[in-house]
Amino acid sequence: MPEVQAHAERLTEAFAGAELERFVPLAFTVLKTATPGPDAAYGQPLGSVGRRGKHLLLHFAPATFVVHLMQGGRLRVDEKQAAKPRGGQGRWRFADGRALLLTEAGTERRAGVWVVAGDPGGQPPLDSLGPEADVLDRPTLGRLLGEQRHLHSWLRDQRILAGVGRRLANEICHRAKLSPFATTAKLDDDAVDRLHAAMGECIAESLAYERTRSDMSSSAERPGAVHHREGEACPVCGDTVRAVEYRSYKVNYCPTCQTGGKVLADNTTSRFLK
Repeated sequence: MPEVQAHAERLTEAFAGAELERFVPLAFTVLKTATPGPDAAYGQPLGSVGRRGKHLLLHFAPATFVVHLMQGGRLRVDEKQAAKPRGGQGRWRFADGRALLLTEAGTERRAGVWVVAGDPGGQPPLDSLGPEADVLDRPTLGRLLGEQRHLHSWLRDQRILAGVGRRLANEICHRAKLSPFATTAKLDDDAVDRLHAAMGECIAESLAYERTRSDMSSSAERPGAVHHREGEACPVCGDTVRAVEYRSYKVNYCPTCQTGGKVLADNTTSRFLK
């Protein structure tokens, strides 16, 4: 959320008022909707770029482009406007000659663009999102924690809570002094209080950092206590930061701060600490 929010603010400052000339899909799979078509916004000025969860929202009067960058995607100023840009997924061309280019690293090609008329919040892909993590109040958080889930995966489930990714989940669990595999329904009031405070603090600090940048940061650049810091000393207690590795990502944690000094088994089939 912080990375996407700060980028939405930068894009609004740079492109608000620019008239859309054309949207060009550069990959067969990028455009996820058929009606309305992108041409519904042609000739219209960009009102603003907003955010919902991890999605960017390019607001034109007749229609909104909903853009999901996925993990390896970027929406950047397209200086070269090459016919076949590396990783290019889609291009917005404006009447003043400028353009925005959606790119995606890797081979999965999961980034997507939806064109929606009316309120985008009540339509796919946004209609399944939970409340925004940065404005969630303590009573609502307590209610949402009622199901039996591991905390780290619960934080990242966009249907429950919108805007938290892997890095924030790692940092929030560490700040709250909770195991990433704590069972959500078993958290007591003190733990929920710590979790709520940690969410607000980590999101605010991350957003402040992103607003100092001219473009979205990469995961490795983002400041934090444990995310991508395995093998390093925890800045709070000095213990070694550990990781539980999955096929495509890691859960980072500090044993002393979060699991009572216990090191979690480093595979996906073990019984994890509750």
